[in-house]
Amino acid sequence: MTNSIIYADNSSTSFPKPDSVYEAMTGFYKNYGGNPGRSSHKLSATAYSKIGSVRSLVAALFNSKSENVVFTLNATDALNIAIRGVLKQGDHVITSVLEHNSVNRPLNHLERAGLINITRVEPSDETITFAQIAQHITPRTKLVAITHCSNVTGWVMPVEEIGYNLKAYYPNIVFLADCAQTAGAFDIDVEAMNMDILVFTAHKGLMGAMGVGGLVVSPDIEIEPLRVGGSGDDSRNPFHPENMPDRLEAGTPNIPGIVALGAGIEFIMDTGIDAIRDKEETLIVRLREKLAGRRNLRIFTSEKHGGASILSFNIDGISPNDVASILDGEFGIATRPGLHCAPYCHRFLGTYPDGAVRISLGFFNTMDEVDFIAESVNKIAESVK
Repeated sequence: MTNSIIYADNSSTSFPKPDSVYEAMTGFYKNYGGNPGRSSHKLSATAYSKIGSVRSLVAALFNSKSENVVFTLNATDALNIAIRGVLKQGDHVITSVLEHNSVNRPLNHLERAGLINITRVEPSDETITFAQIAQHITPRTKLVAITHCSNVTGWVMPVEEIGYNLKAYYPNIVFLADCAQTAGAFDIDVEAMNMDILVFTAHKGLMGAMGVGGLVVSPDIEIEPLRVGGSGDDSRNPFHPENMPDRLEAGTPNIPGIVALGAGIEFIMDTGIDAIRDKEETLIVRLREKLAGRRNLRIFTSEKHGGASILSFNIDGISPNDVASILDGEFGIATRPGLHCAPYCHRFLGTYPDGAVRISLGFFNTMDEVDFIAESVNKIAESVK
């Protein structure tokens, strides 16, 4: 399968993974498949220790402490925990039109219930600055939730500037950064960037498995648990533990997914984030250069360097779904058409309701693959009358 297809859908999930990631998952079930913290036997203790080791790796990657790292089902789960756990009735939220539905929908449901009000900021010159956010801050503003990088355009937001100014001038406002698209490929420091809550997922740039996400939460922020239940800690207590990270974790965790995440992070640390970033940027710049200048091909991502390895486009006269189907069926190239779970972004770009075709490259793509992708897209564009 991997030899017959060029995979260019890494913003959905990275593929392939480092071999160590596959080995970590199978190794768990083969060698120490106990339930962590639920028993005192060696297999349970080993599993518990493995989770602790990965928690420390995540903390080191984002410059935090292990007790601030919470494992969740995925980034959507993490965002629901953060959003619903921070907001109360009457609160005001500032977010952007660039957000994924994992942010949009929890907020929209709360607004529809009459609990909160939402302001969505539009980017100017491919960015959302603190000054734009500050225009909408009110005494009721409780949360600013901004994506670090748009999964449609690849535009990277100045989260460090936003975090610094919120901390300096509005310390009671919680700053949430959705780093699902950047974790693993960009340097992220929760302390330096003044992030109160960082959200990550394992299966994209962190090169881990599906079914694991997480939060890195400042010790100054209190989040009400979204779910409570088994924790393996003080079963006599009729209520869920208050200590972090147990406070926000309930039930048996996805341990094979967590150890796979650890293997992915170790691969990233060994390779170097700068090396990963440089390669991905080189690939996407090459692709853009080879697609630029064609009159019936519209590109919606940035010409600037420093963005994510994403290129979204449309070909006049043919739907994005049809383009992606041809790329897959005739050329063996996997892309992602449609709205990319970001309808407000596509409305802003003028590509709603059909969306666009997104090519998202990863560390394991090659320059030859990029050249073939460009050649194939150009052939489709040339065929349209």
